Amino acid sequence: MTEFQSDLLRLLSTRGYIHQVTDPVGLDALATKQIVPGYIGFDPTAPSLHVGSLVQIMLLRRMQQAGHKPIVLMGGGTGKVGDPSFKDEARKLMTVETINANIASIKTVFENFLTFGDGPTDAVMVDNADWLDALEYLPFLRDYGQHFSVNRMLSFDSVKLRLDREQSLSFLEFNYMILQAYDFLELNRRAGVRLQMGGSDQWGNIVNGIELSRRVDGAEVYGVTTPLITTADGGKMGKTMSGAVWLNPEQLPHFDYWQFWRNTDDRDVGRFMRLFTDLPLDEIARLEKLEGAEINEAKKILANEATAMCRGRAAAEEAAETARKVFEEGSAGGSLPTHQVEGGSITVVDALVALGLCPSKGEARRKIAEGAIRVDDVVVGDPAQEIAVAGQVKISFGKKKHGLLISA
Repeated sequence: MTEFQSDLLRLLSTRGYIHQVTDPVGLDALATKQIVPGYIGFDPTAPSLHVGSLVQIMLLRRMQQAGHKPIVLMGGGTGKVGDPSFKDEARKLMTVETINANIASIKTVFENFLTFGDGPTDAVMVDNADWLDALEYLPFLRDYGQHFSVNRMLSFDSVKLRLDREQSLSFLEFNYMILQAYDFLELNRRAGVRLQMGGSDQWGNIVNGIELSRRVDGAEVYGVTTPLITTADGGKMGKTMSGAVWLNPEQLPHFDYWQFWRNTDDRDVGRFMRLFTDLPLDEIARLEKLEGAEINEAKKILANEATAMCRGRAAAEEAAETARKVFEEGSAGGSLPTHQVEGGSITVVDALVALGLCPSKGEARRKIAEGAIRVDDVVVGDPAQEIAVAGQVKISFGKKKHGLLISA
């Protein structure tokens, strides 16, 4: 492990955030002598970010903890021209109203992780629509288009993947790389930003912005990427059978968020504590050595700390108490996902979908056939079974997912 002099790179390195740095010596020297403004971009494609974005949010938090200035860049402008991640197919374009509503919703989560304000190390949130909306097409092409090689852009993995599969890659999406590079140049001019950070898949885009800033303004700026966060079994972080693990409570109940962390693989406990909590490193070292049943106590600590950071300490304590009642006492706690039943009854299949325990009726029928579904701790075998609801009824999918049906 490289011996860094700055608090910033030492903190990022010891807690496992660094995958690549464009100029480690230069950035380390800069961070020892001044406050470094650094940013990460987020695409407002939904009202909430999910756990897959959490390592980037924590990266901004670590910047602030090390005495530097985190800048949250919302893609209100780039969000109008397509999906930056070059998924298998293009996303549908969003209206301006939807984009603005998503940004307002997303900001509420950042306020739990960062201190916003006007001070030198206070976080700020900016929107690239503020400058991208004002660009004129021909002057932009003339001034900046000359600095981009199409040959090089075609060599990026994100582009090659789509082309190799003979999938359509629209000119809108292709433009995204140029606009993202321009964001770095503009933020350097407006706010003295010297650092862009992102996931390992953003390396090419970050380097583009560094080169554009150097060529156009002679600016010396830097880039840091984080490793791809996968689980011990090789799965993608934040992907579960029931869907995305959303950060906003409107999209995912506190209990489900807490339970996601509680279900962490034994092998991931220490790494996730370093990345997603503020627990001291020596305490993490002690907890990750626990084995057998004791590791479950470490998982509860991880769930409590991660939930408290995102949802507040009260939400974490409520979820932990619900889990204790459900799993240790066999009763139903108060923060499980719930569904109000009109008319006094509902089929098991409809109940599983309504509670979010299964994403579809077909999946619900399959799980019933596998014997994985219980109603008040009794296994259900008939997908057409009607559940009479007077008061409340607990439905369980396996041992770890539960919901409550409540009479209207």
